Amino acid sequence: MAERPTLVRNLAQVATPLGSSPLRGRAMRNLLVVPRAAIVIREGRFAWVGEESDVPDEFRASCDEIDGRGGTAIPGFVDSHTHLPFAGARESEFNRRIDGETYAEIAASGGGIASTVRATREASQDELSALVLGRARTMVRYGTTTAEAKSGYGLNLADELKQLRAIRAASAASPVRLVPTCLAAHEFPPECPKDELSRDAWVRGIVEEIMPAVAAEQLARFCDVFVEHGVFTREQGRRVLEAGSRLGMTPRIHADELSDTDGAALAAELGCASADHLMHVSDRGVRALAASSTVANLLPGTSFFLMSDRYAPARELIEHGAIVSLSTDCNPGSSMTESMQIVVQLAVLRMKLTVEEALTAATLNGAFSLGLARETGSIEAGKRADFSILDAPSYFHLVYHFGVNLVSTVYRDGREVSSAL
Repeated sequence: MAERPTLVRNLAQVATPLGSSPLRGRAMRNLLVVPRAAIVIREGRFAWVGEESDVPDEFRASCDEIDGRGGTAIPGFVDSHTHLPFAGARESEFNRRIDGETYAEIAASGGGIASTVRATREASQDELSALVLGRARTMVRYGTTTAEAKSGYGLNLADELKQLRAIRAASAASPVRLVPTCLAAHEFPPECPKDELSRDAWVRGIVEEIMPAVAAEQLARFCDVFVEHGVFTREQGRRVLEAGSRLGMTPRIHADELSDTDGAALAAELGCASADHLMHVSDRGVRALAASSTVANLLPGTSFFLMSDRYAPARELIEHGAIVSLSTDCNPGSSMTESMQIVVQLAVLRMKLTVEEALTAATLNGAFSLGLARETGSIEAGKRADFSILDAPSYFHLVYHFGVNLVSTVYRDGREVSSAL
């Protein structure tokens, strides 16, 4: 027997971008804002959206009802860059940075990514899966319904597979839809000598051993690489991403985070789903992204957490016509947050996006970068019913009323996923 439709009524507002394609330039400001709104959900998808006085008669008599209590409905956030399957914490390093130590100094003493690699290698798959699930439960409380999740703290065959298997195991119980990425090219293993031959051997191991094993188990939809001075060169990044593409994984790239390595242009050239970070993107990189379908995925939480005044040039990217999205970069070293609300606030207050642009970037454009824009990222008939109700009379409160959690209820595929958390 088919489920009865659900009518969500008594909403002050629905605020959403529209469409199944990404929005660029001034179109990022074009939200549909419906006052005194209602939503009808049928079989896990939006069936109708509009003013409550206009609800079709076919639904008025047959729906179960949910009282929106004068709140505002927005699409579920899509967090398209996270590092969820990790063990251990690095709060002591955070305190050391406050005291003036540099990242390089901390890494030289055994901290940094190497610290998380040790803890993640020591954790079992079940332990990692529980950690992923716990972080997903925090994410959903702040309005996220879909999130990408990267490996990259195993840095050997067994532990990279363990991370990705942990994501898969957590997915069955996760309130957040999890999209896995293989980031074996996150860093060189702590045991890898620093000479060029040893580093090339690690790249060869990623290409010839790790990624084929990941593909054989269908553990990742995407592959990723950290192109940066002292980490992977532009050509090593190309080798990794082209190999991943041949194995059926769509490429993404950590680009131009700490310096200009021409990573954004490489991402556009290779047709990557996204170029992420971009704090040091060049004019050439901006133009390349604007002329492509590669998403400029901006992570303002990282700049904020690292106490940096340098943020990605969001206004320049938008004004040139690049597709811009927003993500948390949730990880233990440089952005320890699961909240897309704080990311939206930072995007507006520090990168000068409008609230409308930030909401579009955090929903529809993020969904596009994950290949899911036809399914989620907006509130409109036919899409999955992924949305949040804010305890607020308008979407402006996402930024105006900062520092608190405005989300009262979250729905994924039409089912409430936040009440039992």
